Amino acid sequence: MALSAEELTNLPHREGIGASEEETGRAIADVLRQFHGRVAVISSFGAESAVLLAQIAAQDASVPVFFIDTGRHFPETLAYRDALTERLGLKDVRTIAPKAAAVAYRDPEGQLVAFDPDACCALRKVEPLEVVLPDFDIWVTGRKRMQAATRAGLPLMEPQADGSVKFNPLAGWSEAQIAAFMKDKSLPAHPLVAQGYRSIGCEPCTRPVGEGEDSRAGRWAGKAKTECGIHRPVPTAPQ
Repeated sequence: MALSAEELTNLPHREGIGASEEETGRAIADVLRQFHGRVAVISSFGAESAVLLAQIAAQDASVPVFFIDTGRHFPETLAYRDALTERLGLKDVRTIAPKAAAVAYRDPEGQLVAFDPDACCALRKVEPLEVVLPDFDIWVTGRKRMQAATRAGLPLMEPQADGSVKFNPLAGWSEAQIAAFMKDKSLPAHPLVAQGYRSIGCEPCTRPVGEGEDSRAGRWAGKAKTECGIHRPVPTAPQ
């Protein structure tokens, strides 16, 4: 069910909402209260995922959290998913995956990523998520403007063509805020962060980030591709 025009109007639209932890918490609480049962989180359980998941858990640990197991993740990511779920007391983490028959037919040798990474993402990420998207009206993401130039224009609320909305409560957060929150809440870091990985996706498409690079420079390095297809680039900064 799509959000009505009135519901869209009542959503928190203040683009400076990420200026503080308190404002972010209030925005998350408001959305979860107003749209109870209609909200889900999509998480990669990556380098900064603990920040959003901790804030969701603080409000309602039963909110569904979806993780897409592409079959190409680092083992460390799968272990981190399990450890963080237990640490935060998340009660409804749902792992979804591509259909085995589709993978066997379209990527039998596991080489699709080498010559068509967009098709690989479509098979392993986009299509599995599309199955569950209609079940919820608001999808919460942990994306931030500071992560890359291609996310510089990320709004707090992103209405989608199907009438749903992506809610990006951390859109305005800085690297310093992320680090301070992790430290203050004693949140465990993804094991690969210590090895220079600042954005973590599938193993074949992720490398450590060099000095001076933005945090997503290690994703699909050397290619024009910047997003997996679940999200689209938003390069224009809010006015």
